[in-house]
Amino acid sequence: MKRLFPLILALLVMLTGCVALKPEPGNAEADAASAATQSRYRENEITEYQGARLDPAVGPRDNSISGVQHVDIVGYTLIIDGLVDQQTTLSYDQVLALDAYERLITLHCVEGWDASILWKGVLLNDLIALAGAKPEATTVIFTAVDGYTTSLPLATIREKGLILAYGANGLDLPDEMGYPFIVVAEDKLGYKWARWVNRITLSDDASYQGFWESNGYSNEADIPQE
Repeated sequence: MKRLFPLILALLVMLTGCVALKPEPGNAEADAASAATQSRYRENEITEYQGARLDPAVGPRDNSISGVQHVDIVGYTLIIDGLVDQQTTLSYDQVLALDAYERLITLHCVEGWDASILWKGVLLNDLIALAGAKPEATTVIFTAVDGYTTSLPLATIREKGLILAYGANGLDLPDEMGYPFIVVAEDKLGYKWARWVNRITLSDDASYQGFWESNGYSNEADIPQE
């Protein structure tokens, strides 16, 4: 037994050394997450803006109602209708010809993840002004090519200067994020960020409920305070 003791002690030291050298699960998971994030950056996509890190414009997974839409820009039109002085139809290039704005804004998904992205687009209010909003209009309804709808108060759009984006992180908006246009609904949860928008409708229905709102989600969609 005395002869076996040194051997047993040596084995314990060896086992302890293996345990110490084994990577911690948390570190391995972080490395995997970092690699997955890096793989989502597109070629030539900028990753930093004014000292802030930018997240990939392509999200971690698709959560649209009918899968990622691939819009053929040839023949595409954006319609502005409803309570307007004159229904207006714009081509993609006509929207891009309007004054452009760039803003670093974080998208907060209801699933729990977020993405800080440098958005480029036009003021929603500039688009609405082209059609002329009637005085009784209180709500702006966004419709996407896949039939998805959501809405925002007209007052919020004007007060916050919300934009309809066509660019993300220095490149055109990717299909996964809503090419040709996404509503950058700053300070609202992701289901208010309508993607693949092809219609903007002004309404006097302040209680209008879109796809997720009619399925029990809050119509306010405020980001929860920590």
